[in-house]
Amino acid sequence: MYNGTGIYTLSEAERLINVPARKIRRWLYGYNFPKKSGEDKVHAFSDPLWLPQLSKEEYDAEVIGFNDLLEIRFVAAFVEHGVPLVVVRRCLETAREMFGVDYPMTSGSFKTDGKTIFADAIEKSAKQGALIDLKSRQLAFKDIISPSLYAGIEYDGKKASKWYPQGRRQHIVLDPSRQFGSPIVEETGTPTDVLYASYIAEGETPQAIIRTARIYEAPMKFVESAIAFEQGLRRTVH
Repeated sequence: MYNGTGIYTLSEAERLINVPARKIRRWLYGYNFPKKSGEDKVHAFSDPLWLPQLSKEEYDAEVIGFNDLLEIRFVAAFVEHGVPLVVVRRCLETAREMFGVDYPMTSGSFKTDGKTIFADAIEKSAKQGALIDLKSRQLAFKDIISPSLYAGIEYDGKKASKWYPQGRRQHIVLDPSRQFGSPIVEETGTPTDVLYASYIAEGETPQAIIRTARIYEAPMKFVESAIAFEQGLRRTVH
């Protein structure tokens, strides 16, 4: 039903893009926070940055799609550089209108026009009373939107269609039209976690790589790429 969209639980997303699930939940489902109203404190709600591709009610779980996954990587890059969420939100809103797409930061257009959008978002947010510190004003846009953020993303028109997290040479791809977007060896379609589990079960030795390659009828270089990819995921999770 959802093949072509990709399906990721928040814990899977955390593992794939190294962004804590709690942050993803706050950004895509909103959150309550205390707010002062006169002498009293009241509860306010911060709206999601956007609505996830997959409905929590329909799927009966917090799950996100492929485009959500990639866009969150960009949001995380801004936040990690100290950009307030109010500025990120305004960047997204302005860019959606300008580019006519639902996921503007992932769009290649953001690489060229995003600097102007970012500067405008800071200025307007500050004018409306948002607390924007000096660091945020002085951030170099090129340091946030680094080439590595776009590296490995392939497009179908304006829309991201595939992501090679380690580059095409490593043969690992996230393609929402295959295996529901799970990381796979592109040439064989075998999920990387399946190959890694086999490698573990076979003893985590050079011979285990050979046996796994024979079991799944895959060249050893593909098995080695899958193992390296899965090991990298386990090292980078916050």
